[in-house]
Amino acid sequence: MSFLNGIIERLFSRAIAKRVDLAVRALDDKRDWSYRATTHPRDRYAYDRDEVLADALEAWRVNPLARRIVGMTTEYVVGGGIKVESKHKGTNKFLNAWWNHPLNRLAGRICEWCDELTRTGDLFLLISTDAAGMSYVRAIPSAEVQDIETAENDLSQELYVIEKPTFSPSTNPSTTASLRSASAQGGPASTQGAQVGSGFLEGGRRWRAYDANTDNPDEAGVFEPVCLHYAVNRPVGAKFGESDLAPMLRWLTRYAAWLEDRARLNRYRNTFIFWVRAKFTSQAEKLERQAQLNMNPPNPGSILVSDESETWDVLSPKLESHEAAEDGLALKKMIAIGAGFPLHFLAEPESATRTTAEASGGPTFRHLQQRQEFVLWMVEDIARTVVRRRQFYDRRVNPEAPITATGADISARDNSALARSAAIVVDAFGNLRDRGLIDDAEFLRVVYRFSGEPVDIEELLMRGAAAPPTGREPEETGTGQGPITEEEPVEV
Repeated sequence: MSFLNGIIERLFSRAIAKRVDLAVRALDDKRDWSYRATTHPRDRYAYDRDEVLADALEAWRVNPLARRIVGMTTEYVVGGGIKVESKHKGTNKFLNAWWNHPLNRLAGRICEWCDELTRTGDLFLLISTDAAGMSYVRAIPSAEVQDIETAENDLSQELYVIEKPTFSPSTNPSTTASLRSASAQGGPASTQGAQVGSGFLEGGRRWRAYDANTDNPDEAGVFEPVCLHYAVNRPVGAKFGESDLAPMLRWLTRYAAWLEDRARLNRYRNTFIFWVRAKFTSQAEKLERQAQLNMNPPNPGSILVSDESETWDVLSPKLESHEAAEDGLALKKMIAIGAGFPLHFLAEPESATRTTAEASGGPTFRHLQQRQEFVLWMVEDIARTVVRRRQFYDRRVNPEAPITATGADISARDNSALARSAAIVVDAFGNLRDRGLIDDAEFLRVVYRFSGEPVDIEELLMRGAAAPPTGREPEETGTGQGPITEEEPVEV
């Protein structure tokens, strides 16, 4: 048996060693286990996420379709702008100052944030507060975030947002020490790192995630910078969101390649050469005739005269593409489906009928409305955060006061349709109210239901009862005035 093992070892020792080495490399591949160690099973691998984010940014920069999809989402979601306000006077005054502060200018930044949210699926906002209680908001690129530390039993309870390591040039140990000191003085940044070549690889900065229960100023009255994280297209059980462009990247690339091939095809299709056939006595005579024609080629529209010994033909590529239009439309449909936009939004009038175009816009407007509601909630959440911090410096603000963010309507056509339906409902259900068949609450519920506005009926009734009279006499047959009764005699 030992003799057989010796023969096997001589013949196959190198192959066995090579396979073992490959297996060890696979186990030690940092691209796998090192990233997986800080990634939740429902998230992408870190290297895969980095690749998707890089491709999405590159597509947004060079591909007109990708740029337009991201731009249209922001145009509809943000529209003419977002307004944040509060009914509390002191709180509303601070919100206006914070919103329009020269170092914030959030009316313009909200468009950049919506682009980033659409492009990457995540938005990381860093909030820092000065000694006067004014907060400033800055966005961290999603591609610079390496990991999110959460509670062990709940992914929704985020603890820290960790940036990727950064490379700092260093020529001597004293410089490295100064870099470590500067990093330590910079707040929550991590000072762990390693010497790499002629520089120092600093550990990624760790930003504490905002928690309203533990966010308090220190002994000097200064708040620590905190990070807010908002995500869209996030699978259940994942920490990171997904880019809106992620499922379209492959098809955007194919469509761009198809267009480039079509452009080259059309260019080469119009290319031709002259083919002159004649009987020559020698090779020298043939080359001499070819040189003459190259020096004086025929001009377009000119007349050529030759004898029977010379024949002229035209050679051009026979490039046929009968189904090119269908191929391009199929690729564009995949992009449109991934974006959630109808084809006529992407410069492709699939149908000439107006009814079909309007009907196809319904799901798109629903998707954009959901995204707008998310962005409005995000703005309200940021505003509540800065107000809570402001209360430690200014007692005129109320952190419990309601804060509302409003945006432009997604579709003006929907407004006109809702207005018509509301007018019809007021007339129809007003008669039921006058006859005493329904009460005021039911009447208001139906009217606002067909107006497309979610409201609190009980609050409206209380506000209506407390409202001062308008000075007009109620009509005999009005809406919501109760059943008609006989007038009681008036004593003189």
